[in-house]
Amino acid sequence: MITGRQVRAARALLNWTQEMLAEKALVALTALKRLESERGLGVHEGTTDQVRRALEAAGILFIESGQGRGVMFLNETSGIETRQARMRRVRSPT
Repeated sequence: MITGRQVRAARALLNWTQEMLAEKALVALTALKRLESERGLGVHEGTTDQVRRALEAAGILFIESGQGRGVMFLNETSGIETRQARMRRVRSPT
């Protein structure tokens, strides 16, 4: 089971807003906010599963070990290249 902290960390790695993730996961924004809540508010298992699948499809790997839980961005290189390409387009005169 993934945690709200892992979801927030994954969104940060992808530079996604809550609205973007809710749209990609096909879940209500309020449900996503409940999932990410520090208070541990309950959500349906299906909601958590849809959020997990959307993040995994974007290259996120959820990690759990005896030392704790975390996330890793598997497509980091391509993500950096994409951001750099965007920056070049913004900076180049048109």
